[in-house]
Amino acid sequence: MPGVTIEVRRCLAPESERALIGAVAAAITSAFDIPESTLALRLVVHEPERFPLPRDKDERFTLITIDCFEGRSVEMKRALYAALATALGDLGIPADHMKVSLRESARENWGILGVPASGD
Repeated sequence: MPGVTIEVRRCLAPESERALIGAVAAAITSAFDIPESTLALRLVVHEPERFPLPRDKDERFTLITIDCFEGRSVEMKRALYAALATALGDLGIPADHMKVSLRESARENWGILGVPASGD
């Protein structure tokens, strides 16, 4: 049940927002072999003065943070990063303008439907 935050610092047209969210969702569901219904995605658009860019990046810079259960293999993570690079590249966001942070935690650290995801 990954939680995903996509952060940008430029306003996008609604169809571009939907395309970005859809591309990220498709990359994650494909790489992690999970149904899209398990994702919780958010797109956050920052004011430029609140989101300084790395020196060598432009307005296309996109930060993606994924919180998920621990336990996925290195191969799955590599597949995720490659799928995200391809999907965002198709939207005009080069791989060097994308940063992904994958944060894993134990199931007991997730509360779903009022109980720990670990089933304890």
